[in-house]
Amino acid sequence: MSTATPASRYATTVLERCDALAAFSDDPGRLTRRFATSAWRAAGEAIEGWMRDAGMATRRDAIGNVIGRLEGAGAGTFVLGSHLDTVVDAGRYDGPLGVLVAIACAQRLRDEDREPPFAIEVVAFADEEGVRYGTAYLGSATLAGTLDQALLARTDANGISMADAIDAIGGDPGAVAAARRDPADLLGYCEVHIEQGPVLEDEDVPVGVVTAIAGQTRARVTFAGSPGHAGTVPMAMRHDALPAAAEWILAVEDTARSSDGLVATVGDARIDPGAANVIPGQVILALDVRHADDDARAAAAAQLRQRADAIARARDLRSAWAPMQDNPAVECSPALADALADAVSAAGHRVVRLPSGAGHDAVAMSAIAPVAMLFVRCAGGISHHPAEAVAPDDVAAAIDVLTGYLAATVSSDGTT
Repeated sequence: MSTATPASRYATTVLERCDALAAFSDDPGRLTRRFATSAWRAAGEAIEGWMRDAGMATRRDAIGNVIGRLEGAGAGTFVLGSHLDTVVDAGRYDGPLGVLVAIACAQRLRDEDREPPFAIEVVAFADEEGVRYGTAYLGSATLAGTLDQALLARTDANGISMADAIDAIGGDPGAVAAARRDPADLLGYCEVHIEQGPVLEDEDVPVGVVTAIAGQTRARVTFAGSPGHAGTVPMAMRHDALPAAAEWILAVEDTARSSDGLVATVGDARIDPGAANVIPGQVILALDVRHADDDARAAAAAQLRQRADAIARARDLRSAWAPMQDNPAVECSPALADALADAVSAAGHRVVRLPSGAGHDAVAMSAIAPVAMLFVRCAGGISHHPAEAVAPDDVAAAIDVLTGYLAATVSSDGTT
């Protein structure tokens, strides 16, 4: 049942705008918005218009981040934001909800004639998912000054370099390095995001305060044997890569279940040659390991690497481990998290603290500012899927919490 609150009409607008942004898609019949495409650019133009409606001065930086600024009474800038791009066949709330809630809060402060105690900047980050170029946090890494300039030469599936794509949408690849924000001006960064998990729904609360963002290890794991005819090679003489891969996948699951806070996933498998009547000669697996504690994550990854080697040796096969990504965990600022928890309580909700297993733009932003995150309950914990859904009352709760949070005087160390 919906309960009308002062934030309800802002929540209605946010959800209507999420629907409007979902129409900007690269793919007919489903939502896919890759970095630096025409759909991506159109979505950014819509967001820029809504920022201006909220009284914000707007600009785009060299990589295409859309930035709106609302001046405040005192010195310093507090940044809010999330990302504009999506995964393939996405839901409509992962990323845009955080941008639109932030704009709604700026609009509400203006409507209520409340001047924030500091400048507020809302950023719609250009790319967080990494779908087009295979690397995440392009927008927030640019703002943080940590973007690897070598990535500008990387090409997409159509052979278009990142530099050329940026140039095509009116950006300036030569000025990306200069787009870094000065940390001395930044009071902090807060990102509103759907939880993408089931904890808040299980706790029966609309929002939650994030404590840390889990570190992530990705690796490509290969088992190699010998292909052969499925009907003529006796079982005892086979060097079948697929049973070894299957055994190791189960070991991945067992390792994650036996360690509190650890999650591990084998999300892709390529079988070579991949025919029903041929013994698999090679299997390549994609591994993803995450934990809020970096030591625990590293230990689990090492254990799984050793297990792969042992399985391969026992079956007279070869194994290989190729690291693909290794991101450390990011702790949210205790001071900012406590202030956010106070705002949750002030809005009349029970405080639930939880880690994030997914990566977010806050990871990159932590290089230049203390960070905080507010999760919003999502139906069934479903995300990266068209069934993604949030309740209007939960969006209103997030607007209430974030507005109250911003209305408090925040000092340079994040205390209220």
